[in-house]
Amino acid sequence: MSTTIDLRSDTVTKPCQAMREAMALAEIGDDVYGEDPTVNLLQKKVATLLGKESALFTPSGSMADQIAVGILTRPGDAVMTSPDSHIAFHEAGATPMLSGVQFSFMPRGLFCADDVRAAYHDNDHHYPPTTLVEVENTYNMGGGQVWPLEQLRDVASAAGELGMNTMLDGARLWNAAVATGHSEAELSEGFDLVTVCLSKGLGAPVGSLIAGSSEHIHRAHRLRKMLGGGMRQAGILAAAGLYALNNGRGRLHLDHENAKQLGQAIENIPGLSIATDKVDSNIVIVEVAAELTSAARLQERCATKGLLFWPTGPQRFRLVTHLDVTGEHCDRAVSILKDTCGE
Repeated sequence: MSTTIDLRSDTVTKPCQAMREAMALAEIGDDVYGEDPTVNLLQKKVATLLGKESALFTPSGSMADQIAVGILTRPGDAVMTSPDSHIAFHEAGATPMLSGVQFSFMPRGLFCADDVRAAYHDNDHHYPPTTLVEVENTYNMGGGQVWPLEQLRDVASAAGELGMNTMLDGARLWNAAVATGHSEAELSEGFDLVTVCLSKGLGAPVGSLIAGSSEHIHRAHRLRKMLGGGMRQAGILAAAGLYALNNGRGRLHLDHENAKQLGQAIENIPGLSIATDKVDSNIVIVEVAAELTSAARLQERCATKGLLFWPTGPQRFRLVTHLDVTGEHCDRAVSILKDTCGE
């Protein structure tokens, strides 16, 4: 059994035995024909959880995001989003390449309705028309920051008043629901399309979904096919997703508690500090003092001692707690960081 503490992401989890058994026993069919009963059950469950009419299973969150952008924009449009949002920063340049759109970057962090109004362009041919507002909840590069419900609704409302479409990247929406006490449907209200991930936090090995109106999801089927995302007997994967939804959401608060534990302890290590005001969910962004070392160098040294994490900049790195990480693991991680910084 490995003694490595892997805090690079909540995507590194391994399926438990019960999840593997659910996958092995899944009832399957051909999903391209809409005949896989387990996929259909998963799609119906997620649509209900998000308060939407319909949902579509995709192999990845990036594919779900790109389908959503493709449905809600036209080539030449601009998409309002944070400068370090997942669709702009972590999807290999897919958004402008596949949909022919460009980004209109909002202030870094959780922008507000006034920011949306100020950045909006419509009938001036000097500018690309801004037709989509995209929000990420939780906000990954903001340290898993959670959007307050009213601010989320104000942004969606302002977009609607200006005639824009709205998209919610809810890869970690499950975490946002736990952190705020609001349901996923409440947090999805006012957004035309919502994407969610099953392999972040919940522990499934693969899979995301996109949810919205029946009309939008009908179009999403074709875009998924165009992007190579048509899967056949996908019920094996959907069964893992159903198990993750039924068993994973109720324990996410433990990941949040572990992340807060990490954040508090790291504040006591000379040369390290938390880069955000507080730890909202399961992500901790840590700032490394320049006079100490670089994030990449610290990563290299810690990896030799059994601690893995991900640098997000020259002087920053990210720690992510998940179902394979315990409080004891967090204590050991802090000990490794402290010893390494002391060296």
